[in-house]
Amino acid sequence: MFFWITETLAECTEEDIGKKQGQYVAVLTSAEWQEQRERFDMGIDQEPDAAAVHNTKAEVNYDSLTGTFCIPNRKDIPGEEYKFAFALDEKGIVFIDDGGYVMRQVNDIRRYKKWRMPSLERFLYDFLEQIIHSDLALLERYEKELDGIEDAVLEGREDADIKRVYEIRNDMRDLKTHYEQLMDLGQEMEENENHFFREENVRYFRLFADRVSRLIDTVTALRDYAAQIRDLYQAQLDVKQNRIMTLLTVVTTIFMPLTLIVGWYGMNFRYMPELEWRYAYPVVAGVSVLIVIGSLIFFKAKKWL
Repeated sequence: MFFWITETLAECTEEDIGKKQGQYVAVLTSAEWQEQRERFDMGIDQEPDAAAVHNTKAEVNYDSLTGTFCIPNRKDIPGEEYKFAFALDEKGIVFIDDGGYVMRQVNDIRRYKKWRMPSLERFLYDFLEQIIHSDLALLERYEKELDGIEDAVLEGREDADIKRVYEIRNDMRDLKTHYEQLMDLGQEMEENENHFFREENVRYFRLFADRVSRLIDTVTALRDYAAQIRDLYQAQLDVKQNRIMTLLTVVTTIFMPLTLIVGWYGMNFRYMPELEWRYAYPVVAGVSVLIVIGSLIFFKAKKWL
């Protein structure tokens, strides 16, 4: 698909590219790019390859700018990523995408955007904004989810989903890497080494980089928050274990003198007078009860129970 950058993106044909003056946007598959790449006359040193995309980056060529995008699926961040490549010069930009992601973004721009001062720079800004436009709301949902888990941990509820905390922390790590690469891309475009962009328009890339920088700060804070909840959960577990150990220690301490009594009278020496005494059993039983009650009162006074 081919588009002229006018007040909006106006669809055109491939024959129009090169015949008319103006800047364009082209969205091609890898096969179409191989067939038509000479038409764009970009002087590419490093061939963009949509089939070998590993990250988001831009490479400056002698007479063009090439690069790739690797964008996490916001509905499944650890899952399959959207991958595509691009090549641009002062005349326009070509996206090389076999997955359809770029075309969906371009259609959204056509549907919702109109420009008083159309330019390639403004299109690129809107395209980059499309990638992150819903991320603030996404991060707010993550924060509310972490708030709920923290409340469950503090209340000692069994539904505290700590596994989800680890998942969110990993998502924040992946998003942070993604944002850092986007910021590098925006700064590379702002650098404007080959002077493809008008100087008064490079501010768009600075605005984009600033917004991504704020998103990086947010995901960093959320990742730290997830780590704090994990530590809080571990602390709660330690408190529970300490309470159990305290209870076991108290029980053991209470029964130690009783064990001594049992051992003492279990010796069955021949001349132990208590063995023949009529009241020996109730007296020993009473003494044992008094020991237990006295121990409990002592532990309560010391606030060990």
